[in-house]
Amino acid sequence: MKIQLIQGGVCAPKGFKANGVHCGIRKNKTKKDFALIVAEKECATACVYTTNLVKGAPILVTKKNVANGYAQAIIVNSGNANTCNANGIEIAEGMCKLVEDALGVKAENVVVASTGVIGQPLSLEPMQEGISSLVAGLGDTPKHNLSAAEAIMTTDLVAKEIAYEFELDGKKCRIGAICKGVGMLCPNMATMLMFVTTDVNITPAMLQKSLSTDVKDSLNMVSVDRDTSTNDTLCLMASGLAGNALIDAQNSDYKKFAKALHEVTKEMCRKIASDGEGATKLIECKVTGAKSKKTARTVAKSVVCSNLLKSAIFGADANWGRVLCAIGYSGADVDVEKIDVAFLSTAGRLEVCKNGMGVPFSEDFAKKVLSEKEIGILIELNDGNYSSVGWGCDLTYEYVRINGDYRT
Repeated sequence: MKIQLIQGGVCAPKGFKANGVHCGIRKNKTKKDFALIVAEKECATACVYTTNLVKGAPILVTKKNVANGYAQAIIVNSGNANTCNANGIEIAEGMCKLVEDALGVKAENVVVASTGVIGQPLSLEPMQEGISSLVAGLGDTPKHNLSAAEAIMTTDLVAKEIAYEFELDGKKCRIGAICKGVGMLCPNMATMLMFVTTDVNITPAMLQKSLSTDVKDSLNMVSVDRDTSTNDTLCLMASGLAGNALIDAQNSDYKKFAKALHEVTKEMCRKIASDGEGATKLIECKVTGAKSKKTARTVAKSVVCSNLLKSAIFGADANWGRVLCAIGYSGADVDVEKIDVAFLSTAGRLEVCKNGMGVPFSEDFAKKVLSEKEIGILIELNDGNYSSVGWGCDLTYEYVRINGDYRT
């Protein structure tokens, strides 16, 4: 199956338009804070959400609205999470009603999401004033996609977008996404909003199955700081306009679609981790030779979550003992006397551990390897045929500064 990278993000698939504007939720007028994605027809829709018991009001409203497996629009604000507010449900439902009044899309067909500070009052007024310009600026170009991607950012330094083209049933199909998330990022899932669109013809049941399966090896394998947010939402909408035969079972076309979806989520995971709050380096931990998929995932996740290891990567210190330590307390069923560990970057590969024991290496070469922007941690468990990948970032002084005054 050939998957080609293209431009356009959520606007790349047939039937979708997007836009983002500054409406006044954020004090900084140079930052957009209000986004909209609209489909020309009702779409099969699937979502996954945070596992935090404290959930933002938009999640509760969205769950109700997509219970039938369909939606037609996504409305999002940044700068305020609309979480732990007495009138949160009212505000979230009011945002959906704004879409209905402006576009005629039924309020119950709208996905709503918010991101930002928790526990701060949120007013509909700036969104009421901004909805007309938001709707007037809707379009299906890469520029419109970027505007929406920028409008959902909080402490993100860069907008995150991606799109791919592939074939199903002889028809050209597309899938694209935008997302935000750089802090409170230890899923399941993260301070993460991700919106994915596709023109593939697929049933809501198969769409939900593909999404729920995929996050186990994508978004649930990302960590920036071990905190789980209250507003995490991943929404996937399928317009069906590509014209392929309906995917209503786990057939070969379903598997191809699942592969394309994973390419999107995997690359977004890398973008999220590399833009972690204060991050200077992306960490990618690859675990092989595990006796089960669960073991591989547990090991990879424990390593990318280790604050001691993340600090060592920041300092370009090949302190591989912290890798073994993280594996040891992970709860994974491993034989520590079989574990091999290496660090990898564009500067080369550094073997540091064989059969659970250290091996001699050059500290100067280690410094070079760990001074690059992307660091691979390769863990061979030598105990089976399963593998997994986890993504994280280094832990820096800047992370503390950002989160020390985030609210004020």
